[in-house]
Amino acid sequence: MAPSRVPPLVYSLPQKLRAIGSLGAETLLLIHFDRPFSEQTGEDFVRALARDLGQIQSLCVGANFVFGHKRGGNVELLRKLGAELKFTVHGLAAVSLDGRAVSSTRIREAIRAGDLDRVSQMLGRAYSLAGTVVRGDGLGHQLGFPTANLDTNGLALPPHGVYAVQAEAGGKAHRAVLNIGVRPTLGNPNPQLRVEAHLIDFAGELYGQETEVTFVDRLRPEARFPSLAELRAQIARDILEAQLRF
Repeated sequence: MAPSRVPPLVYSLPQKLRAIGSLGAETLLLIHFDRPFSEQTGEDFVRALARDLGQIQSLCVGANFVFGHKRGGNVELLRKLGAELKFTVHGLAAVSLDGRAVSSTRIREAIRAGDLDRVSQMLGRAYSLAGTVVRGDGLGHQLGFPTANLDTNGLALPPHGVYAVQAEAGGKAHRAVLNIGVRPTLGNPNPQLRVEAHLIDFAGELYGQETEVTFVDRLRPEARFPSLAELRAQIARDILEAQLRF
C-alpha cells in the first residue's frame, strides 16, 4: 500500500503468530490487506464478518479503536451493529506502564534506545527477534567462531553492540552471543548491517531455517580493533562473559 511509510516491525510475522498462539487462541484469521480491502467502510467489514463467519458472539477492542475506510468505524458503531446482529462489544482500556499507554510506537522507541527491560515489560514477555539464517561471507568460520546471519530486514533493532542471548534453533535452546553492527574492524568502505549469532556448543547447518534469539544482557558496544587477531581474542572473551550471564 505505502511501503515507504511502513514503520519497522517489533515482531516478524512468524513471531507474532507464535505469540498469539501461546495465549490460547484456537483460530487466527490472517487477512490480506490491499487497496480494495482498505476501501471498505467499517460497517461493511463487520457485516462481511457476520455473513462469512456466521454468528458473532462478542468483539473485544480498545476503547479508542477505529477501523474501516478513513477510520470511519469506532466502538459506538460496533455497539450499534451489535444490537442489530446480536453480539456484545467490549471496549477495553489501554494497557499502561508508568502512567503512559503501551503502544507499538513506544515499544519501537525503547528497542532503538536499548531499553530492553522496558521493552519486555511492555510486551509481557522477554524481548526477542527472529529471522531466517542466510549465507554471510564466512568471516566467523575464519576466526573460529561460526555465526548464523539473521535476515532481520524490516525489523526494529537494538543499538549496535554485542549481546548475550538465548537462541532457538533446531527445536532446542542454545546459549549464544549476538552481534549487531557493521563490523568496523574490517574497514569496509560500504559496510552493511549484520545481525549474527554464534551459538555456543552447537555444530550444524542452519541455512534457510528461522532462528529466534531472546535477549539476556548487553555485553559491550560495537568497537573497532587493530587486527583480526585482537577481534578474535575479544570474541573469545565475549563468549566467556556471555556464559556468566545465564
